[in-house]
Amino acid sequence: MPNNYEVIEQITIAAFTGKSHSDGTEYLVIRRLREANALSLSLIAETENKVVGHAAFSIVTINRKDIGWYGLGPISVAPEFQKQGIGSALIKAGLSKLKERGAQGCVLEGDPNYYQRFGFRSYPNLIDEKALDAIYFMALPFYNNVPSGIVEFHQAFYTPTHS
Repeated sequence: MPNNYEVIEQITIAAFTGKSHSDGTEYLVIRRLREANALSLSLIAETENKVVGHAAFSIVTINRKDIGWYGLGPISVAPEFQKQGIGSALIKAGLSKLKERGAQGCVLEGDPNYYQRFGFRSYPNLIDEKALDAIYFMALPFYNNVPSGIVEFHQAFYTPTHS
């Protein structure tokens, strides 16, 4: 997929440009995850042999341990292809692949109005201390076991930004 790296970055930049919840560095998170060999699952969506979307998944720790949980994000769809179900398809495919790999669940920080449709919701005992607002931090357990504790995304999400 090396040829897609630049395209994925451009789509990610375009998808987040002008969004109030964005600091414009989401593409750098993907780059840093890739450079750290921490991009556990990278899915692209294509339309007519053109990459139009991307979803990144990486391992998260809970109470500083890898217990089989992943984080979703960033996820992006080229602006001209948004609101056509591409992002939803990427999320569903990614969650399915994680489950096939034996993952226990997935977390994210995002709009509850969007992500609840996939089964994500807030769990009071599962906390991301670095989330901008706790209401946006949600989890989707693949089984009945929801751990308690502090969730940390890969350091790539927190590294100081400079392009």
